[in-house]
Amino acid sequence: MRRLYLQIYLTFLGVLLLFGLLVALAWWLMPGNGQDTRSLDGIALLLGDAMPAEADRARDKLTQLARVFNADLNLRAADGALIATAGALLPAPSPDRGRSHWMRGRGAGPTFAFKLPDGRWVVARTHQRHRPFGLLVALALMLLAIAVGSYPLVRRITGRLERLQARVEALGAGDLTARVNIEGHDEVATLARSFNSAAERIEKLVGAHKTLLAHVSHELRTPLTRIRMALELLPGDARPELRARLAHDVGELDALIGELLLASRLDAGRSLQVEPVDLLALAAEEAAACGIEVSGRPVTVQGEARLLRRLVRNLLDNARRHAPGAAVEVAVEPLSAGGARLTVADRGPGVPEAERDRIFEPFYRLPGVKPDSDGAGLGLALVRQIARHHGGDARCLPRPGGGSVFEVTLGWGQVYTL
Repeated sequence: MRRLYLQIYLTFLGVLLLFGLLVALAWWLMPGNGQDTRSLDGIALLLGDAMPAEADRARDKLTQLARVFNADLNLRAADGALIATAGALLPAPSPDRGRSHWMRGRGAGPTFAFKLPDGRWVVARTHQRHRPFGLLVALALMLLAIAVGSYPLVRRITGRLERLQARVEALGAGDLTARVNIEGHDEVATLARSFNSAAERIEKLVGAHKTLLAHVSHELRTPLTRIRMALELLPGDARPELRARLAHDVGELDALIGELLLASRLDAGRSLQVEPVDLLALAAEEAAACGIEVSGRPVTVQGEARLLRRLVRNLLDNARRHAPGAAVEVAVEPLSAGGARLTVADRGPGVPEAERDRIFEPFYRLPGVKPDSDGAGLGLALVRQIARHHGGDARCLPRPGGGSVFEVTLGWGQVYTL
């Protein structure tokens, strides 16, 4: 945006400078107007009355006038031949000019050719030094004055665009309450009103979506509870395989509803219940339930233990689901810049490079994975959400020798290494 206001500002000044140069060039090349010519003719008439016809007397009069006006004067015949001179020798007037005129660009000062009534010419040049850069200096001063005066105007317009850009970026970052103050009544103000209207509609749509998701997930818990109670009331010998399968499906659906509720709460921007959490101990507790060992160094982070526990559990479940029977390696270590790193490595089939970021999207499944396989595609999405709520992130990396390494960084709050 800074480049935008500089472009507008410099373009504005460039146009003014070009306009001034064109005006100066036109003024320099344009012949004198009728009023200037009449003035010179009037001076020539007075000089004709004062200039004697004899050469000696004309020379004396020329010297007298040169001294009075502090100028160089030449008296020439009608054909341009020099008759008398007082001071420096000046160029002859243009033979094709029949009237008094200004001889531009001749010498260091303004030079004029006066045609006397008897046909003779008096060529005069004042001793005032001609300043070739005077016009450029005047243009520069004009440009400077306009630049100083126009900068606040240009900056005011682009400043409003910068504030609008900041609000757009805030909306894109997830702040659905981002709005822009309406300033003025021009196109920028219209754009700001359109942004506010669009942001309000987006906020309402997202809010309605989250509310619907939370309500549906909550309401599904009631029929699930009834089904679970009906399963418990069934006789123990009544089709045990069907009972086990129904119990598994109910448990999976219950877990899905729990993940949906948690995802909706995280999307709603709920505040964390921050407390010191020993990440190594927490990971070791979750891994012990699966018969997995954890290595690393003790690191205490500031965060919500329940969410961090869900993060570790989802990573372990994902590793065991895609690499059944294979060893899973879990490690915790502090980061030199502050924070902690948790890695869960498996020996599964691995994740193609093009899919390593997409697997963190909700309900996304890798090509070839059966729809009825365990997991609904929310586990890794929750891992990334929880990590980002703790000032970190999650990513998938290839593991040398085959498999995948899921790396989670946590940087929210102060980190202590024990």
